[in-house]
Amino acid sequence: MSDMKNNNMAENQNISAEVQEAETEVVETETAPKASLIDEETDVLKATVVKEPSVKKTKKSKKGKDDEEQVYHKPLIKRRKPNRSIAGDLFLYLFLVLVAIVMFFPIIYAVEAALKPLDELYKFPPRIFAQNPTFDNFSDLFVTMSKSWVSFSRYLFNTVFITGVGTAGHLIAASMAAFVLAKYEFPGGKTFFKIVTVAMMFTGYVTGIPNYIIMSKLHMIDTYWAIIIPAFALPMGLFLMKQFMEGLPTSLIEAAKIDGATEWCVFSKIVMPNVKPAWLTLIIFSVQALWNNPASTVIYSEEMKTLPFAMRQIQAGGIARTGEAAAVLVVLMIVPIAIFIFSESQILETMASSGLKD
Repeated sequence: MSDMKNNNMAENQNISAEVQEAETEVVETETAPKASLIDEETDVLKATVVKEPSVKKTKKSKKGKDDEEQVYHKPLIKRRKPNRSIAGDLFLYLFLVLVAIVMFFPIIYAVEAALKPLDELYKFPPRIFAQNPTFDNFSDLFVTMSKSWVSFSRYLFNTVFITGVGTAGHLIAASMAAFVLAKYEFPGGKTFFKIVTVAMMFTGYVTGIPNYIIMSKLHMIDTYWAIIIPAFALPMGLFLMKQFMEGLPTSLIEAAKIDGATEWCVFSKIVMPNVKPAWLTLIIFSVQALWNNPASTVIYSEEMKTLPFAMRQIQAGGIARTGEAAAVLVVLMIVPIAIFIFSESQILETMASSGLKD
C-alpha cells in the first residue's frame, strides 16, 4: 500500500511539472509578440523624433500631461524688388536736384545781391556770390526810412494789419459760403457757383475800376477797408474750399447732427479740421496777395500807406539806391516765404494723415 501511494504521488508531481512547463510556454508565446511590438513602436518614435525640424514654436497638449515641443519653420518674407534700376534712381535724383537748384536760384541771387557792395552790383559779367559781403545796404535802408516823416514801424503796422485782417476775413467768408454750396441744395446754388467760377477769369486790373467805384460809394476810399473788404470776396478762395468740402463724407456730418451737434459745431469742429490743407493753401495765396499790394490807387494818405509802397519809392531813387533796392526785395519776400514754409509742412502732414471716404 505504501508503494502504491508513493507511485501516485510521483505521477502527480510529474503531471504538475508538465502543467507548469506548459503554462510557462503559453506565457512566453503571449509576451513575445508584445515585446516585439513595443520595440517596433520605440523604433518608429525615434525615427519621427529625428525627422522633426528644429523648434521655434511650442504647442501644449490638450491633456494635462507634459508639454511637448513641436518645431515649425516660418516662411521667409521675400522683399519686393523695385521696378527701377539703380541708374534710373540716380537719374531721378539728379533731375530733382537740378529742379531744386533752378527753383531756389532766384532766392539765393536776391540775398547775395543784398549783401554786395555797390561796386560789385555793377560788375560785368555779374557774379552770383558776393566777394566782400556786407550789411551796409540794410543799414542804409533803415537810415533812409528813419529820415522819412512817416516811420518804418508805421508802414509795417499798416501792412501787417491789412494782411492779417484781410486773410482772416477771406478765410471765414470763403469757408462758410463753400460749406453751404457743397453740402446743401437750394434754388440758385449751382448758378451762383458758376458765376464764381467765371469771376476767376478776371484779373485785378479788370476788377480794379468796379472796386474803386463801389468803395467810393461806400465812402471807404483812403481807409484800410478799401483793401480789406474786396479781399473778402476773392473767388479763388471760395472755389478752392468748395472743391475740398465736396470730398468730405456727408455721413460724417449727419452723424454729428444725430448726436446733437449744431450747425456751427459741425462747421468749426468737424468740417474745418478735415479740410485743413485747403484753408492753409488759401492762407498762402491771401498773404502773398495782400502783403505785396501797394494799394496806391485807393489809399492816398502817407500815414495809411503800406510797406511795399514805401519800398518801391526807395527803389525808384536811382543808381545811388541800387543796394537799398536789393535789400528792399529781401525784406519784402521774408514774410511770404516764411508763411509758405510753415503752411507747406502742415499741408503735407495733414494730407498724409487724412483719407476720409464715404
